[in-house]
Amino acid sequence: MNDLENLDRPRTPAGPGVEARQKARVGEAHGGAAEGEAAAPGRDAVGTPVAHRGAADPVKALMHRHRELCERAVDPLEIAAGLEAHGVTDRTAARFRHRDVFSLAEEMYARVPRDGDPSRRPTPTTGTRPRADWIVRTLLPGTLCAATLAGLHLTHGRARLVLAAVGTLAVALALRAALSRGPLSTNRTPPGPHPAPGARTWTCWLVAYAVLGDGLLQAAASGGPDGLPTGAADSPWPLTTAPLLALTLACAPAAWSAQLFAARARHKLTASRGLEEFAASVRPLLLGTFTLFLAALTGLLALSAATVDDPAAPFQTLTLGALLFLARLLTIHGFTYAPAVLLTATATAEATALATLFAGRLPHCDVLATPAQTLLDTWGPGSIPTLACGAAALALLLHAFRRLTRASAHGRTDGPS
Repeated sequence: MNDLENLDRPRTPAGPGVEARQKARVGEAHGGAAEGEAAAPGRDAVGTPVAHRGAADPVKALMHRHRELCERAVDPLEIAAGLEAHGVTDRTAARFRHRDVFSLAEEMYARVPRDGDPSRRPTPTTGTRPRADWIVRTLLPGTLCAATLAGLHLTHGRARLVLAAVGTLAVALALRAALSRGPLSTNRTPPGPHPAPGARTWTCWLVAYAVLGDGLLQAAASGGPDGLPTGAADSPWPLTTAPLLALTLACAPAAWSAQLFAARARHKLTASRGLEEFAASVRPLLLGTFTLFLAALTGLLALSAATVDDPAAPFQTLTLGALLFLARLLTIHGFTYAPAVLLTATATAEATALATLFAGRLPHCDVLATPAQTLLDTWGPGSIPTLACGAAALALLLHAFRRLTRASAHGRTDGPS
């Protein structure tokens, strides 16, 4: 930030006899100058250039450098967030004669000409109150999933296959609707932070593995599978439906948690007077939001396991839910790269475990299956997704503590909901 720090710094005269001349000028000022006589523009009584206004105004130069940010800002907080995103810190703000970035942003916002345009004035935030439309959208995936699972227990043969296909499509469309608008939508952030297509693909893989993965892993270890999954309890390739039901039902608490975090962080951004103060206040908020979601998911998982009479698989479901929640929370605040990378790495790890078990059947390739087989024999089939999702979720949590505690992550959260 050398270019920002060196913008039009005020210079003091230097050279022989300067001190004597300054004293003489001070004497003139105190001794009574002639009426109508004034100091030269841009200089104080002793001739030192004044850097608050005019050509030697560092704030004006900074405003020119970030002219687009200042013109489109609807409040000083947006300018503060944008400055921080460009690397301006409280220490840099001191170079512009301000105690922190927020104070500097307030002056920049006040000095931007707006010609009385009401659309440029600050608008109050919407608060934490949920809206009926996105509440319905977030409840829809879990409701449709529960209805589909209930139908699968009541049907057989071809009717079960048709119902499974229709139910899967309906749940997928409901999830898309829940993620397209509302607190889980990327429309609430500045243009651009849309998840990569690969991230969506691997997310679908992770959810499908939660349903089919353990059964396929056990079948592969025992020489199978001998057929496609049928959904029956005695199927050679059993399904695990409790995690799927819990995860779809968890869309609602995920949306509520994301809304709560965004609103509270915006409030703390308004109340804070420094970047470090804001970061320190948001860290416990982020941890509390994450804990609240995990608690809700735990309760929904217990309810789902009792409803469908399936194993709960708590560790792998909670780690997967934590991974998906943190990935979405980072994505809706504009940080898409790390979630995409870690989702891809997690899905690749699960796919690799399956592939090595099948590759170990080839002649002289049994050593390839040793790592996956060791995990299966020691901790069971759920250990592989638990370790993969748990490691990725921990990495995303640490990344979230670095990214979501910055003011620039909350500069514009009042988009369409």
